Amino acid sequence: MGLLALVNLVLLVVQLLLVARAVLDWSVALAGPAMPGSFRSRATSGVTAVTEPILAPVRKVLPPLRVGGVSIDLAFIVLFLGISVLRALI
Repeated sequence: MGLLALVNLVLLVVQLLLVARAVLDWSVALAGPAMPGSFRSRATSGVTAVTEPILAPVRKVLPPLRVGGVSIDLAFIVLFLGISVLRALI
């Protein structure tokens, strides 16, 4: 496996974790908070622990956009699209 293939694989895993985070965040919004110790609670904690160090620096530059009572995470969108472009270039 070449170096570019390895980088592509790592970027794919990060993208999948970002998708998992979006799904888990929406599950909280739609179904309410997870019971402590449940699978959803542990999955949310794990995915957040992995993705937050990647998202936090981007959020410092692009804070969430407030639209009425809703907040749109621009950092998530920019990071996901940036990774997509990087993977396409590789």
